[in-house]
Amino acid sequence: MRDSEQPTYQRVLLKISGEALMGDAGYGLNPPTVERIAREVKSVHDLGVEICMVIGGGNIFRGLAGAAQGMERTTADYMGMLATVMNALAMQSALEAEGVYTRVISAIRMDEVAEPYIRRRAVRHLEKKRVCIFAAGTGNPYFTTDTAATLRANEMACEAIFKGTKVDGVYDKDPKKFPDAKRYETVTYDECLQKHLGVMDASAIALARDNSLPIIVFSLDEPGGFRGILAGQGTYTKVHG
Repeated sequence: MRDSEQPTYQRVLLKISGEALMGDAGYGLNPPTVERIAREVKSVHDLGVEICMVIGGGNIFRGLAGAAQGMERTTADYMGMLATVMNALAMQSALEAEGVYTRVISAIRMDEVAEPYIRRRAVRHLEKKRVCIFAAGTGNPYFTTDTAATLRANEMACEAIFKGTKVDGVYDKDPKKFPDAKRYETVTYDECLQKHLGVMDASAIALARDNSLPIIVFSLDEPGGFRGILAGQGTYTKVHG
């Protein structure tokens, strides 16, 4: 994409899972993987696109899994929220090493390490071309980071959510298990819910649908994929009304 060309969207939210930061490791953070994703974000930021991010915490702790093992659900979910803060700080460090000004904004107050969530302040950061990483989910148990991402994208008036995954779109079944799996070019919110396509959880899909917020599902492992889609190129699935 030439710098003279206008990207498809001017303000977007990038949602990635905590597992995306693990790389080939089975747990925690893989610094080269974090740095690679930071470079992808920088390449889009360099186009003048305003970027928010939400990162899951599943590489460190997953609340639902903790609850399934007998832990009290609310406590487990708060632990998961703290894991997302750790991931957000790691991404902030990697982005700032690339020269991108970044703010970590937490739904749970921890003033020594992150800003509290104040919508107008966050919007101002975006207008100043700072990347805003929203951490600690919604600040409430029983809500996933998918729901948090959709909530923040709406609050920030983002034009789309970019959901970075291990595959290049939404398939009718797992393409890693079934070679005949078919990829959707586009799919509706209702189809995602009815067919249980696993794009995001039901609350997040419903919130996106109610606010006509498109979701772009693409492969985070494809170099240049994030920037390419903003140029109208690449392989992805668009979820819309």
